[in-house]
Amino acid sequence: MGGRQMNILLVGGSSGFMNRLIQKMKKEGHRVCLLTGNRFKDSSYNRVFESYRFSYDSESVGRVFESVAPDVTVFLGAYDANFHWSEEQRNTPAQFMKGLISLLMGFRGVGKGRFIFLSSDEVYGGDHDQDLTEKDEPRPDTAKGMALAQGEKLCESFGRMMERDIVVLRLQHLYGIPQRRTDCNESVTWLCLEALRGNALSGDGDRKLAMLFESDAVEYIYQTASCPGHRSWLYNLSSSVETSELEVAGWVGAAMGREEGPVPAPGPDARRCVLSNRRFMQEFSAILRGDTQSNIEKIAAYMKAHQDVFLTEMERTPTLWERIKRGAGGVINALIPFAENLLCFIPVYFLNAWAAGSGYASRLDIWLLYVLLFSVVHGQHQALFSALLATVGYFLQQSSARGGFEVAVDYTTYVWIAQLFIVGLLVGYLRDQIQSLKDEAADEQEYLSDQLTDIRSINASNVRVKDALTTQILNQNDSIGKVYYVTSSLNQVMPEEVLFRAAQMLGELMESRDVAVYTVSNRDYARLFSYTSPLAKQGGGSIRYRELGKLSEALENHKVFINRELDEQYPMMASAIYSDDEMQTIVMIWSLPWERMTLGQADYLVVCGYLIQNAVVHANRYLATLRDSRYVEDGELLSQEAFRALAGSFLRAEADGLTECSLVEVTSGSGTTAEIGRMVRSALRANDYTGTLDGKKVCALLTNTTLPQADIVMKRFREKGLQCRIREDSGL
Repeated sequence: MGGRQMNILLVGGSSGFMNRLIQKMKKEGHRVCLLTGNRFKDSSYNRVFESYRFSYDSESVGRVFESVAPDVTVFLGAYDANFHWSEEQRNTPAQFMKGLISLLMGFRGVGKGRFIFLSSDEVYGGDHDQDLTEKDEPRPDTAKGMALAQGEKLCESFGRMMERDIVVLRLQHLYGIPQRRTDCNESVTWLCLEALRGNALSGDGDRKLAMLFESDAVEYIYQTASCPGHRSWLYNLSSSVETSELEVAGWVGAAMGREEGPVPAPGPDARRCVLSNRRFMQEFSAILRGDTQSNIEKIAAYMKAHQDVFLTEMERTPTLWERIKRGAGGVINALIPFAENLLCFIPVYFLNAWAAGSGYASRLDIWLLYVLLFSVVHGQHQALFSALLATVGYFLQQSSARGGFEVAVDYTTYVWIAQLFIVGLLVGYLRDQIQSLKDEAADEQEYLSDQLTDIRSINASNVRVKDALTTQILNQNDSIGKVYYVTSSLNQVMPEEVLFRAAQMLGELMESRDVAVYTVSNRDYARLFSYTSPLAKQGGGSIRYRELGKLSEALENHKVFINRELDEQYPMMASAIYSDDEMQTIVMIWSLPWERMTLGQADYLVVCGYLIQNAVVHANRYLATLRDSRYVEDGELLSQEAFRALAGSFLRAEADGLTECSLVEVTSGSGTTAEIGRMVRSALRANDYTGTLDGKKVCALLTNTTLPQADIVMKRFREKGLQCRIREDSGL
């Protein structure tokens, strides 16, 4: 994959680690798209080509994969800021697995590319004396560890059953320079934050581990993403340098300028967990760029210089007034409706007293209207409070007119109170129910609006991507314009050179430097005609293609052979070209990137092969029409002009490294040119040529023949009484 621009899809929440991945991929010249995993707009991400704000379980995830068509997808997994692995969040493992399955299904729908899942050392629990390798079975002891272990197994089985390129990278204790307070989520940055707060530092000296710096992790992830192939589906990424929590606390304290050392805080039992990175380091020749202590000093220096970013206002010792404002904010909001109720009670009290003495308004129940007002506006809670206030007001007014005892024993008073509470609470209940229905309708409308926004966003993204790629279409190797340009150039070369140049054309179209073209001489054998590299001719100069097992079976069934087992005896891809239901030519591609060994690429090879075959057919028909003028001496010898053109084509192809040939001049003390030609022809193969040069000199063109092999043919000539020599200066 390296050396060309790729579409990279990064999946995960906003974090410093995510931004460093974005920065690295953009620096290497790749097009980076982002799937945030939530609907909230977040400006803390670094700028990318396209950003998709969808949750992992959204129906739009599949359309996102189709839109991006990523060559590499990197899911942050264990380091995704969207997942909160606290004990209170008990549904996080289920959400995590649901999101991973959704992403894998979206990746499966694309049908190409590589999926990288980031796991962590939390899949291992307990104490381990030896460094852990990829062969050690995970034994998690936390909810997060169990979810990650299940995620690893899911990726492994999904890749095997679906034949997809999926890699799991198991990172151990990732740490780096935080960009904000929420990035302080592991021991190193948390200890630095504690030091900024002025708290004492502590660590467990019996807890042994190895840590990985973010810059190293980003480099390793990029190496995995850009490599053309890999040997395993699982790699441990770790510094493999053992240290303890107490030692790390000491380094943090020294970097922060703390005079006192860390306080030992032994845990319940000793634990050691160190991952071995040997498999990855050996395969990718990776190196560590810095030691843990110097990296901690960089982190401490950055956090000290940006204390305002990491310390809250409370931790910066706020003033008394600020503390009062913070604490009183919630209480004030809760007391506002009660204050409104009390303020309205006063004018209602006097208004009811005026109405009682008025002949027109005496039958109007002002208290009931007062309760109904707050029931409709604020619901049941304020209906109950306003009813209590109205009851108090009613007793005060009636007691001043009739006496308190008389009011207390009057049953109509209690009927009125019951009526007041019943009406108030009923209206308040109905108001709350109506408000609840409105909220549900608003939520549904918001959901549908989000769905519509998603569709519009994806459509707009597709338009932008289409516009960005329009200028590149004609330059793509698999575009119609490119195929036509390359294959049409075959019509501009000499008829004798078509098959030579066809090998070059196929190599350019298939992005392979190792292409061989065989011509079928009879029903069993095929002879090498041209090739583009020494590797391409390793199949042999003459092959009995019917004995090539799966390759022969695929070619005879008019199918493209794909070497999915990567057997070194077979080419990576091969195809036969037929004419009138007879095999004419076999094309073999000996080197091809794994990601291009697809059914789509096989169909592409068939199309290219038939376009080239059309050029070959036209050339053969042209030569057939000139047969009478090209051959002399009863059809045994090519004329001087025709032989000169044919030999010149082979010699030029040999100079370009497309074939090997030898030109042999034959003479005889007696005999006519026709007799010499027949004798020479009887000692040659079907794919060799005879002709005349320089008047009456008979020459033999030995195709796919080196000088040592030509000596064998010349020995046959001498046995027939012919004199011969290699013609060095062909004069063609």
